[in-house]
Amino acid sequence: MKHPVDVHVGKRVRHRRWMVGMTQQQLAGKVGIKFQQIQKYETGMNRISASRLWDIAESLDVPISFFFEGLDTPMETHGSGEGVPGDILADKEALELVRSYYQIPEVQRRRLFELARAISEDAA
Repeated sequence: MKHPVDVHVGKRVRHRRWMVGMTQQQLAGKVGIKFQQIQKYETGMNRISASRLWDIAESLDVPISFFFEGLDTPMETHGSGEGVPGDILADKEALELVRSYYQIPEVQRRRLFELARAISEDAA
């Protein structure tokens, strides 16, 4: 049975790995394990030991605490009444959007942000 903390930590590993553009194979190589083990960690099927989490954190250039952020955040509800995880980056499309957003030059990024804000206010 998967423990919710293991699932959360695994998701955070996947999110960070994806945000830095690293494959499971690349992370596994840096940590010294097989990529299948990374898959199991990311789904919460296998628990990550403290020393392994330390190695993963170093490889992904984040503090250990990164993997536990949002763990105690309750589900939030938005205008639609639909439950959305407090960590919106649980959605692969949202992750891709954020990654693409930060690849846009700052001036255009700011304009895009203002446009998105205006559209969301009109929808509310």
